[in-house]
Amino acid sequence: MSKARLVITAVTVEGLSQGEAARRYGVSQGWISRLLARYRAGGEAAFEPRSRRPLSSPNAISADAGELIVRLRKDLAGQGLDTGPQTIAWHLQHRHQVTVSAATVSRTLTRQGLVIPDPSKRPRSSYIRFAAEMPSECWQSDFTHCPLAGGADTEILTWLDDHSRYVLSLTAHARVTGPVVLAAFRAAAAAHGTPASTLTDNGLVFTTRFAGGKGGRNALESELRRLGIAQKNGKPNHPQTQGKVERFQQTLKNWLRAQPAQPVTLAGLQSLLDAFAVIYNTRRPHRSLPHGATPAVVYQARPKAIPGGRTVGSHDRVRTDRTDPAGKLTLRVNGRLHHIGTGQENARTPVLMLIQDLHVRIINAATGELIRELVIDPARDYQPLGRPPRPPTRPTTKTTPNPLRVQGHSDVLRHLRVELRGFEPLTPSMRTRCATGLRYSPENLS
Repeated sequence: MSKARLVITAVTVEGLSQGEAARRYGVSQGWISRLLARYRAGGEAAFEPRSRRPLSSPNAISADAGELIVRLRKDLAGQGLDTGPQTIAWHLQHRHQVTVSAATVSRTLTRQGLVIPDPSKRPRSSYIRFAAEMPSECWQSDFTHCPLAGGADTEILTWLDDHSRYVLSLTAHARVTGPVVLAAFRAAAAAHGTPASTLTDNGLVFTTRFAGGKGGRNALESELRRLGIAQKNGKPNHPQTQGKVERFQQTLKNWLRAQPAQPVTLAGLQSLLDAFAVIYNTRRPHRSLPHGATPAVVYQARPKAIPGGRTVGSHDRVRTDRTDPAGKLTLRVNGRLHHIGTGQENARTPVLMLIQDLHVRIINAATGELIRELVIDPARDYQPLGRPPRPPTRPTTKTTPNPLRVQGHSDVLRHLRVELRGFEPLTPSMRTRCATGLRYSPENLS
């Protein structure tokens, strides 16, 4: 039973005054007066709760604005771009000069049945968000696979500014390797300046810290150390650390799939990537940025951070190896393989290599003897011993061929029988020596 029916019954049937009923049931006397007036005017309808909806909504959007919201959502979805309420509200304000809140856009889309609720999805408020305070304070990088229309697989490498989400570099490759990552980083640094730090996952093209130290630092690690740039890597199996570039790749793939002409060649894919970088940086609002600004606006709004110039320790390692049959060793420095000669006399020798940056000492693992000490020349693949060249071999003088060596065994024995006639008969040992082709004379046969 509702309290309205209880109060009306107490006043009309029991005969309580409005003041007594208000004190007994904990309501205001004014509310009882209005309730009685509705009861006398409408009877039993006064017992039902009344709608609290206002009689007029002066701030409600017009029907044309509602249709524009729906049309904008369809257009953005057709282009493969984000269709969230914040994005639609930004386009309404900047392209159509219509100011509508994101909540109003959300309600309009829900009434039109264009929003599918997903209660199982983790709420965004539960994530711990972080972002760099200044542009170029941190660059994120990652690569993803993207098949061409013909079926060939390609990989897209991205360098993204953590503070503004500005796309610094977006390139397509048949395969992303260490030299490709280094070249893309150098190109981005030449165009936008060097960052204070980088953030990537633990792929071998970015870091070798989980490779057991066998290959030393790769090309990117050596470049960052040379420039004094701090290198940060995410926790293994935790892609949320690189969430900004991961989310960018999702947006990129949605846009690529929506294009009517799918790329067939690597050059065609790169042309689409260049077009998307312009759209993402300058024509698309980012909901994580202040006031839904574009990445280009935020990237240019503050001064850029620079490397802190921190002192980085030397790269020290010890390697156990064995020289090859030619006495050579291989060593990877800055992602490049170098060959080190130790001499033929050290072939197949177990060694210890004591390496500090480019300085290398090679020690015999069995005796502790120092075999070679050198400083790696990064410009050369082979590190020679530095010994003087061997003298040219002298031409051998022509000698008269020994007839005993040229002729067969039977001829040698016949010749000896003629020459040694009058001497004692040949013993078996002498016959054996003759068969070997040795030179004999009457002096050494006695």
